[in-house]
Amino acid sequence: MNLRSKVDGQPAYVLHTYPFRETSLIVETFSRDFGRMALLARGARRPRSAIRGLLMAFQPLEIGWAGKGEVLTLMKAEWQGGHALLSGEALFCGYYLNELLMHLLPREDAHDRLFAGYAEMLARLASDPGGRVREADLRSFEKILLQELGYGLTLTRDSDGNPVQPAAHYAYRMEQGPVRLEHAEAAPQTVLGKTLIDLDAEDFSDARSRSEAKQLMRTLIAYYLGGKELETRKIFKELQEP
Repeated sequence: MNLRSKVDGQPAYVLHTYPFRETSLIVETFSRDFGRMALLARGARRPRSAIRGLLMAFQPLEIGWAGKGEVLTLMKAEWQGGHALLSGEALFCGYYLNELLMHLLPREDAHDRLFAGYAEMLARLASDPGGRVREADLRSFEKILLQELGYGLTLTRDSDGNPVQPAAHYAYRMEQGPVRLEHAEAAPQTVLGKTLIDLDAEDFSDARSRSEAKQLMRTLIAYYLGGKELETRKIFKELQEP
């Protein structure tokens, strides 16, 4: 139960909104010092609401709230001068980030490093006029997210404590980390040692490392989601269908 009565001047982003009764919104926010917060924006659905146009995803806000209980009342929201609106692939990626935070980040669990990583990722997404996304940026954010949630990756040593060898093949097991294999065919999903080393260093200049790192991170995130399929991934699959 949240017993705080009032918070002001808190940097935050909107992750998601949904209607509440006839004229209000529940706003899921990601704040720097309090983590994910659900706030009631009273009257925000009214056409003349002053706050309505501010509650946009991907834009930096300074917010304040008051009250008690799980859903507090949003008292103010001020735009802090944001980025260009996301478009194309960058917009889709932004919704993917928000969905990850909504599903994996517990409420009222502060992660200032994750907040900084999220803000930096949004700035990078907004910086490309064509809305393109660098996979290296996406892998970097996914790594920070897992580390901050306590699921940090072991990438430079195998399950026996030995240094990962670039030319060796590994299976990544959740409770053990990289398990060295005698043959590449010894497990359904394997990664080259070089991929693990490159992922640790965030060096994605090698095409194979990029491909294997993407698949590995997808598998790990799916595991921590508990089998829940992300809507953004579902839509992406549909868009790729002929």
